[in-house]
Amino acid sequence: MSQSEDKIIIGKLGKTRGLDGTLKIIPLTDFEGRFDELKKIFVGEKIMSVEKVKHIGGEIFIKFFGVDNREFAKTLTNKFLTVEKKDAAPLEDGEFYTFDIIGCEVFDGEKFFGKVENVLKTGSNDVFQVKGEREILIPALKSVVKKIDIANKKILIDSAVFEEF
Repeated sequence: MSQSEDKIIIGKLGKTRGLDGTLKIIPLTDFEGRFDELKKIFVGEKIMSVEKVKHIGGEIFIKFFGVDNREFAKTLTNKFLTVEKKDAAPLEDGEFYTFDIIGCEVFDGEKFFGKVENVLKTGSNDVFQVKGEREILIPALKSVVKKIDIANKKILIDSAVFEEF
């Protein structure tokens, strides 16, 4: 799932719903409410105007201006929905975007563990999937993760606490 440096992926278009060109959104964001306020969004590399967003049975659906039939809508299925980074949802102190965490180098003092390749959402806490000499999973807990420095792409952990998991 690649993205340009100035855009972030917030969803993916799924199957069509009905005959009017409505598509299901597969959210790839923790901020699902952000779809409700959309006026324009990138679908693949093309910017499109949002006609309406509907929530039905716990799922989110989107209708674009100019997409008025099922056949045209099907051509958009599996395309990523992106927004410019400047339009990313605001974060609270101590929160980070997944795309900022991926690629960070993980250390305990001078000991290098590897780079974060993925962030797994487990429900209770995130888990950093780190690839170095071997792949390890690091729980994103305050007792384990001591400092996240996005500017320098570094994460400091306490491996003594980590080894208890």
